[in-house]
Amino acid sequence: MNRPYRVVVAKPGLDGHDRGAKTITRALRDHGFEVIYTGLHQTPEQIAETALQEDVDAVGLSLLSGAHLTLFVRVMNELRARGLGDILVFGGGVIPSGDASTLKQQGVAEVFGPGSSLKGISKWLEATLDEREDAA
Repeated sequence: MNRPYRVVVAKPGLDGHDRGAKTITRALRDHGFEVIYTGLHQTPEQIAETALQEDVDAVGLSLLSGAHLTLFVRVMNELRARGLGDILVFGGGVIPSGDASTLKQQGVAEVFGPGSSLKGISKWLEATLDEREDAA
């Protein structure tokens, strides 16, 4: 890892299931990331504002409510509105593969489903952020 990257992990919308978000938060922290977990029921505006205030490199969104096509895009729009369109956005949850493809077409870097390896997610995030930083 080039440096300790800062990551916000957030639960947008009314989804009240946070076990996955807490699990990935711990995994990323244990891998060397600085992680800010926003807690449940965050609005896209709150998530983007946290990303701005915390000067993060990435935002991880966890969603199980089925509103991912709406909420992920709203978070990305809020990031762009604050001049943070270069922040890496990735997500996880129970997201059908067709919807995951749609989200990637809209700028989400990666979507991880149930059973994804925590080590694999951490290594992917590290490699992706290192590559972006090396290119800059």
